[in-house]
Amino acid sequence: MILCTLFFIIFCLCKLVFLKRESCCYMLAYECYKPPEDWKLDTETSAKIVFRNKNLEIEEYKFLLQTIVSSGIGEGTYVPRNIISGQEDSSTLKVSITEMDDLIFDTLDKLFAKTGISPSEIDILVVNVSLFSPAPSLAARVVNRYKMRSNVKTFNLSGMGCSASVVSIDLVQHLFKSHKNAFAVVVSTESIGPNWYQGKEKSMMLSNCLFRSGGCSMLFTNNSALNRQAIFRLKHLVRTHLGSKDESYGCCTQTVDDLGYKGFLLTKSLKKSAAQALALNLRVLAPKMLPVSELIRYVYVSLREKKTKSTSIQEMGAGLNLKTGVDHLCIHPGGRAIIDEVGKSLGLSTYDLEPTRMALHRFGNTSAGGLWYVLAYMEAKQRLKKGNKILMISLGAGFKCNNCVWEVMRDLEDVNVWKDSIDQYPPETTVNPFIEKYSWINEEYLSFVRFH
Repeated sequence: MILCTLFFIIFCLCKLVFLKRESCCYMLAYECYKPPEDWKLDTETSAKIVFRNKNLEIEEYKFLLQTIVSSGIGEGTYVPRNIISGQEDSSTLKVSITEMDDLIFDTLDKLFAKTGISPSEIDILVVNVSLFSPAPSLAARVVNRYKMRSNVKTFNLSGMGCSASVVSIDLVQHLFKSHKNAFAVVVSTESIGPNWYQGKEKSMMLSNCLFRSGGCSMLFTNNSALNRQAIFRLKHLVRTHLGSKDESYGCCTQTVDDLGYKGFLLTKSLKKSAAQALALNLRVLAPKMLPVSELIRYVYVSLREKKTKSTSIQEMGAGLNLKTGVDHLCIHPGGRAIIDEVGKSLGLSTYDLEPTRMALHRFGNTSAGGLWYVLAYMEAKQRLKKGNKILMISLGAGFKCNNCVWEVMRDLEDVNVWKDSIDQYPPETTVNPFIEKYSWINEEYLSFVRFH
């Protein structure tokens, strides 16, 4: 009887270990998109695009000038060819498909070549693009291009916003529980070409100043035999959704203005919603990733200052030291104001925020793909060492905050998408030269522009 009980206990323990191993999620590689040079949006090109909008008055031009200068975006960001060439009002299906093809197939070609994994070996495919959802889906387009197997599991996510990458990874992680030794591909990007705003609403013009072309394709597996080939292992993932609150739901949304122009609305309540979502997310994630000693210290400080019931990230960050549990923070490069707010609230150093600020400066806000440019910067700077933990913070429409923690499986030093520019970062100054060249704009000049 005792022997049978012992065997049963051993069997149960072995089963638990086996299930834990089967539910693992390894990242084998990722590939960020670097658009061609004729997509580059430098100061001169940006000015031409701004001046083409005949709906704007002097106050709107000044607003755009001020916003571009303070955005934290540099001279090297990209937008699709239709915007560069003056066809930003062209929203044809062909324009949208061409933009997506360029990005998705470029990154996937490089991903399959880098890993040696054939498209026919892929078991799960997730594509997320918020503002473009054709039929057949983009996921189906990938299957057709690479002639994937008929039993590949495909998912096409739209409307998930800037935090869609982590949503996709969460989906993959759950699917891995029922698919053994599987390969999964996630493609995260956004459609910019047909969504360039042509109106004059200030809260909608902000998107033109921040959002740029970019994206990333990633390869995952739950085959523990491939752990030596992996670059990251997913440790924790927590999703928070504040869509039930009207203020949070409406702070970041696609809409149409009074003149009939389609665009993306960013309201003043965006920062507040982001802070609330991040605070609630960390209340769940922190106990999973921080050592017991830090949790005890934080609870003591919180009780003493009577802040334990607060959902404010400012108050949470006042006593919480995230660096006791993670080595690096990969924050969504959504905009300078959000980055500064998160950094201040969590007590992060200039070194901690450097990758996010530099990704914003070099590539802009590439929506769901933004996190991977930040991660790529860390790798190119040889910051990522075996055993390091990375906290990835993503914020997006809904309003959502989706965060996860990665463990670095080996020392990483691939310069990747930063190959041509990493030696120039961080630059001595990140001031946008726009104001130096165009601060003289006046009514007389605008009349001349409109006339011609």
